[in-house]
Amino acid sequence: MSAASVLYDAPGPKARVRYRIYSVLVVALLLAAGWFVYQGFADKGQFESAKWKPFIESDIWTTYLLPGLRGTIVAAVLSITLAMVLGMIFGVLRLSDHRSVRIVAGTIVEFARAIPVLVLMIFLYAVYSLYNVFPAEQLSLAAVVTALTIYNGSVIAEIVRSGIRSLPRGQNEAAVALGMRKSQVMTNILLPQAVTAMLPALVSQMVVALKDSALGYLISYLEIVRSGQRLGAALNNPIPALLVVAAIMIALNYALSVLATRLEKWLRTRKRGGRTVVSAGTTMAPPGMDMTLDKSEIKGNP
Repeated sequence: MSAASVLYDAPGPKARVRYRIYSVLVVALLLAAGWFVYQGFADKGQFESAKWKPFIESDIWTTYLLPGLRGTIVAAVLSITLAMVLGMIFGVLRLSDHRSVRIVAGTIVEFARAIPVLVLMIFLYAVYSLYNVFPAEQLSLAAVVTALTIYNGSVIAEIVRSGIRSLPRGQNEAAVALGMRKSQVMTNILLPQAVTAMLPALVSQMVVALKDSALGYLISYLEIVRSGQRLGAALNNPIPALLVVAAIMIALNYALSVLATRLEKWLRTRKRGGRTVVSAGTTMAPPGMDMTLDKSEIKGNP
C-alpha cells in the first residue's frame, strides 16, 4: 500500500477525468486573465519599445536603479547579520536550564514574531524621529534594519531552538560525561551541527528579509522598489520599470539561494572530513605502508 493511498482514497476513473477537466478549466481561466491584463497594459502603450529603451542607458541605472539596489543590499545585509546574532542568542536562551530565563526569552520571541513588520517599521520610524535617535538621513534605514532584525531574529531563534533539539540527546550527554561545561557543549558540539541542519531554513528566512526590505518605501527609504516607482513616474513607464525591478529581486534571491546551497554542501563535505598526509619527518614506517590517515583517526588518537 502506498503512502498516498493511506492519506486519502485513490480517485477512480470518473474522478480522474473530472480532475483533468477542472485542471484544464483553471489553466484556461489563468491564461484568459493573463491575456486580459496584458492587453490592458498594451493598450496603454506600456510594452512599446520606447518604454524599454531607457533601460539600456547608463544614466537611468546610475540615477535610479543602482542607488535603490544599494539601499536594498545594505538594509538586507545589516538586518540579516544582526538577526542571525540575535536569533542565535535567543535560541540558546530558550534552551536554558533556568526556567525564568526560558520564560523571558520565550515571551520576547513570541511577542516579536506577532508584530507585523510594516507596523513595526512605521512605529520605530516615528519613535526615532520624535527622540532624534539617529541623524535625519539615517532614520528610515535605522527603522527598516531594526524592524527586520527584530522580526527575523525572533524567527531565527525558533529555527535555532528546533535545530538544536533535533540533534541526538546522546551527544549532549556524552559531552557532559567528559566534563565539558554547558557553554562548551553548546558552542563546540551542538551549534556547529545544528547550523548545517538548519541552513535551508535560515536561507529561506534570509530571502524573506531581503524581500521585506522593500516595505521600507512606505517610510521613504530609498530601495529598489521605490527607485522603480520613481523611474516609472518620471518616464511614464511604470510596468516596464516594475518588471525590471522584479527581475533584479529574483536574481538577488536566486543568487542568495545558490550561495547557501554551495555553503551547505561545503559544510557537509567538511563535516565528513578528508584524508590528511602525515609528514615523513614525524613518523617512520616500513616501505609500502600507507601513511595517510583519516582526520577522525588523527583526532581520536592524540
